[in-house]
This record gives sequence, structure tokens and C-alpha cells, in this order.
Amino acid sequence: MSTFAPSSTAEQQTLAQDRQSFFDAQRRNRRASWRLSALCVLAAAVMGIPLALLITPLLYALALIIADIVNLFSPLPLAFWQQAEEVARFGFVALAWLLQHKAADPRALALGAAVLLLPGTVLSLAVWFGMRALFRRAGVGGALLALNAREPNQNELKELRLADVVQEMAIAAGLPAPRVMLVDAPGANVAAIGSSPADACLVVSRPMIDELSRDELEGALAHSIASIGNGDLHIAFQVIAVFETCGVLLALVNSPFGPQSRGSLWRIVRYGFIGSRTGQDNTKEADAVAAILSRSVALDTDDIDRFFDPTAKKSMLRSIRNFLFFPIFLTNFAIKLSLWFFFLVILGPSVALLWRTRQYLADACAVQLTRNPNGLAGALQKLTDDGGAIPGSGWASHLFLINPASAGRAASNAPIPQQKEMLLKAWAASAQHSTAAGRLSGPTDFESNLREAAATYRAAFAGDAQAVARIGAMRQAMSALDPALAASIPDPADLAAARKGDIAAIARLQAFRRHIASQPPGASQQQTRNDADPSSGISSISFFGFHPSLKRRLKRLRRMGARLNVAAADSKMWIVATVLSLILAPFVLLIAGLMLLLIAVLTMSSLTFLTVWLAFIHKIFAFVAHH
Repeated sequence: MSTFAPSSTAEQQTLAQDRQSFFDAQRRNRRASWRLSALCVLAAAVMGIPLALLITPLLYALALIIADIVNLFSPLPLAFWQQAEEVARFGFVALAWLLQHKAADPRALALGAAVLLLPGTVLSLAVWFGMRALFRRAGVGGALLALNAREPNQNELKELRLADVVQEMAIAAGLPAPRVMLVDAPGANVAAIGSSPADACLVVSRPMIDELSRDELEGALAHSIASIGNGDLHIAFQVIAVFETCGVLLALVNSPFGPQSRGSLWRIVRYGFIGSRTGQDNTKEADAVAAILSRSVALDTDDIDRFFDPTAKKSMLRSIRNFLFFPIFLTNFAIKLSLWFFFLVILGPSVALLWRTRQYLADACAVQLTRNPNGLAGALQKLTDDGGAIPGSGWASHLFLINPASAGRAASNAPIPQQKEMLLKAWAASAQHSTAAGRLSGPTDFESNLREAAATYRAAFAGDAQAVARIGAMRQAMSALDPALAASIPDPADLAAARKGDIAAIARLQAFRRHIASQPPGASQQQTRNDADPSSGISSISFFGFHPSLKRRLKRLRRMGARLNVAAADSKMWIVATVLSLILAPFVLLIAGLMLLLIAVLTMSSLTFLTVWLAFIHKIFAFVAHH
């Protein structure tokens, strides 16, 4: 209660001078959003230049190799080769101007720039539109699968009341009421997901209902609904598509060198495009989207790294093979370095600052909807203090009211030995539903009970009624001991629905089987922390957080009338931070300049190697064709 204690007289006078209506706050944040949106577009365009320069030669190489192969069996007309030489000539004009500063005719230079940039740009845009189409066609199904969300329990009054609160806030905002889904997670949190208000869905963790008061719940839900009304879903949709596009482009470069990249690309094409046109249900497509969303932009070890693994057994053939494909490896490395640098230094911070501004805007709109800034302020403080970890939320951490990774304390309060003890107690309590109860291991034999529980789960998944009953009993017993751990046990209702052909239930069980059933009991809590880690999602692309600090948000809510005391910033700390920034800024700029120079050198080296490599391969094909 001390949080909302009356402020001192001096603080009240300062607050009166600094008071701001929620309308003024909205206008201020909307203006900032437009400026930051333009900055993000500019950053994406700047990042696209080296990316297009690196991808374009690979496309030319692929086209020329295909042409050479076709020419072996069916000679191509002379006009085709003359046109190819003309295109190459314009490209060399642009390269000579760029590398050697040779004077060039403006028209030839413009055509050369188009030759070097246009194919890579077109491919990038095509992949971006394809990813947008995949996500839009699958709707929020893949996202809900990734989060293991469920429908509200119609037999539980609290969960039914939640829908009423959402309905009230949606009416106040003039929006259609979004669909409400619950997540049985250890932390209290809420997120709005989707691509537009038409398919928006609120994902609410179950502890939200128990831990927040009515006013606080209204404030938290109003923030998410305001975010939907402000168009934040569209912004998030575009941002995710941009970063996933970069991952797909890397998979395209890696696809000739290993099955992992080829499998990912085939799954996207099959379930994103072919499956939809054949009229199949979108369950598999949503599952594919869930797999895409659950991973980050893969910039670490991949197929091409394994192909060129220096620790592998050396041989003459392997060395020759590595030498022949070295230009592609260099191009792959240059693409990774470019993406990493621009994500981390330019595009990532721009997007993070934009998203922070959108969070401030949603806070101001939530105050407008509820006319109660105390509700949202209290919710933010409680959720931050208690923890908001959500399993499988790494890809969507920016969509939640608070950062799921910044509040994992609630998920880690119980040590693993205590978790094991609770699981053993719940399993023993469920023994009355099993004919094998007499053969149960002792209460301290955790591994034996673990094997028996896994066998029971497999039997339940196959339709054994007795196994289903025992899992239900264990879930009920665990709910009394630790509701968070109970979320790691499959819902018997899903098992029953799956046997009747319920597609959604089957999908949830398949997701559970892949991500949870194969793990030891008690590992789910650790997995929760890992899934909520921002390093597993797009938050990893920036050293700036996507969520504003609690202190800043509360300070702005206080200006809009929230009755709470925000501790004044330590002026000495601000002085130290300013001095450090001034000292480190030149070094940071120097490092950034050196990185840009390295990227430029790698890009030019890649172009040079690919040009020589391509000319060599073309000469070999020409020699074979004439003999």
C-alpha cells in the first residue's frame, strides 16, 4: 500500500507543474513514432545495400551455371551470351567507379548500380512478401501453438470474468473484442498477438487473474487493447517479417551445403503456399509457423559451417572441394557479419526505440480507456516484482506488457530438489488410478518414477482411459502443490478431445510431446527461463531493450495522475553515466567505423572472388561444350 502513499508537498507542487493529460501524452508519442518509423525504414534500406551486393553475384552465378548446363544439351542463341556480356560490362563499370574511382558515364553508372543491386533487392523483397503472406495466411494459430495457449475453462468463474473485462475494454476502445486465450505459465503477463484488429488475440497467463485486482487487471488489459487499436500488431508483424526474411536468405545461401536449411525452406514452401492452395486445413501450416517463430535469426553454426568444418578429417579431395567453394563461404560470412552489425548497431536500436515509444503510447491510451492511471501503474509494479516468465515467449517477448525475461524470479524460486519432491508426491497421490500401484518405486526413487510417468503418458496419448485418469489425478494433485509445475502436465481434456479428432487438441498435444514430454520433470521451469530469454527472439538484435524501464513508465503515469512515489534519480549517477558516455563515445565510433570498413572489404573481396570463380567455371563449361 505504500506504493500509493500521498506525495510530499514539494512533490505535489512539482507534479502540478509537470502534469500532462493523456491526450498530450498520446500526441507526443505519436509524433515520436512517426520520426522513429522513418528512421527504421532508412536503417532497413541502408542494411539492404550490402546485403543486395552480396546476394546478387550468387544469383548471377546460379543463372549462369544453369545456362551453361542447358547449353551443353541445347545450345543457346548467340544473342543470349551477348546480352549476358553487356550486363557484365555495366556491372564492371560500377565496380571500377566504386573501387578505383574511375570516371563513368552517369547512365552507364546507373545501369551498373541496377545490375549490382536490383536482383538481390528483388529477391529480398520477394522473400519478405512471402513471409508476410505465410504469417497472414496462418493467422495466429502458429503463435498460439508456440505459446501452448488454451481456451478459457467454461467451468471456472474467474476465467469467464476475464472475457467480460476484455469485452468492456474493447467496447471502450471501439474495437471488436479480441479472442482470449490462457497460458498456464509461472509468471503473470499478457500480450496482444495477431496481424490486425480483425484477428487479434489476447494471450493472458493464468496467474494474472489471481494476482491482480479488478482495477489492475483492467489497466493491463486496456494497455494490450490500446496497442491493438493503435496498429502495433501491424508494426510488430512487419518487424518479425523483416528479421525472418534475413533468416530465410541465409537458409537459401546455406541450402546447397546441408539438409537443415533445405528442410526449413521446404517446410515453409510446402505448408505456407502449397498446402493452402490444395484446401487442406492450416493445422500443419500453423505448426510450421510456430517452428519458425520459436527460433531466432540463425546467425550461428549452420550447414555451411559444418561443410567447411576445420576440425573434420583432412583429405586431398576435401581440401580441393573447400577451395572450390571458398567464395560462397566468404559470401556467407560477409552476409552474417553485415546482418549482425546492422541488427545490433543500426536497425535493432531503431526498432527498439520505436517499440518503446509504442509502449508509452499504449500506456497513455490505457489511461484514457480506464480513466484510472493507478490501475495500470499497480499492475506494472506487481507483474515486474512477481515475475512474468512465459514458456515459448522468446520470439514474442516484445509483445508482452512486461519483458518475460526480466522477471524470471518467480519461476526460479523453487529449487530443483523441491520440484522433484513435489512431483513425486503428486505421482504417488495419483497411484490409486493405476493397476500398477503396487509396483511403484519408493518415494525417493525419482528416475524410476520418471520412467513410469513417461510410459503412462505414452499410453494416455494412445487412448488408454486408465492412463488418462492417472495423468488427470497427477495434474490435480500438482495444482494444489505448485500450479506452475502443473502446467507441465498435459490436460486430460485435450487427450479426450484428441481421440475424437479435435484438431486444436491434437496440435497442442503434439506441441507438448515435442517440447515437454521428452524432458525430465522439473526441467520445464528452466526451459521457461530459456524460452523467455530475449536472446532467443528479435530482442536479441539490439543492445537496447524493447521494453521501457518500469521507472520511466511509472514516471509518465504519475504525470497523468497516478498516485505513487517514484524515487528521484541519483544526480551523481547521471553525472558518472554522462562522463563515461563522453569518454567511450569516440572508441565506440572508432569500432563501428572499423566494422563498416571490414564489411566493405569483405563485400568487395566476395565480389572479386565470385567474379573470378564464375569466370573459371564458365570457361570449363565452354571448353566441355566445344569438345
